Amino acid sequence: MTSRTTPLLATRPVQLLQCLLLLALLLLSLTSWAGEPRELDWPALIPEGAPVIPPQLTPLHDLSQIGDALAAEAAPAARQQAPNAPVVKALDGQRVKLPGYIVPLEVSEEGRTTEFLLVPYYGACIHVPPPPSNQIVHIFSEMGVRIEDLYQPYWIEGTLQVKTSSSELADAGYQMEAEKIYAYELK
Repeated sequence: MTSRTTPLLATRPVQLLQCLLLLALLLLSLTSWAGEPRELDWPALIPEGAPVIPPQLTPLHDLSQIGDALAAEAAPAARQQAPNAPVVKALDGQRVKLPGYIVPLEVSEEGRTTEFLLVPYYGACIHVPPPPSNQIVHIFSEMGVRIEDLYQPYWIEGTLQVKTSSSELADAGYQMEAEKIYAYELK
């Protein structure tokens, strides 16, 4: 007695094609999901158990003091709150998306900043003492941002590095090469 076996491919081509399409869709969805950056907020840059240092904001409400405030612009920069604040080492090498305000370090002839600090609140490093180093990201960007647009908060996407850097304004605990920069808008 001879048994004749038929190859699986010949008997079930429709099922095989469906399985291949399903596998292709699964791989495509995993690839696009893996490509999305991890959205961070500023507290995520502070290690668990580390002290959270509140910003030293001194708003000017008394307009009679406006002369003092303008004179302070020419004064030396305020000392940074915690220039060696602890960082989250597990964030090193992660592709992230972080919102914040831009403090320019370099400005091109075209009026764009291509090297800047990203900070959690407007005026940090300029009008008030800089935040702790774990709340500052030193950003490098080929595209840059126009100087006229610095009042606007931005999303910055790129690969985060746990790497310190120093500038005239402040020490940063993180660095990033910006892949995307776009306006932050409330949902």
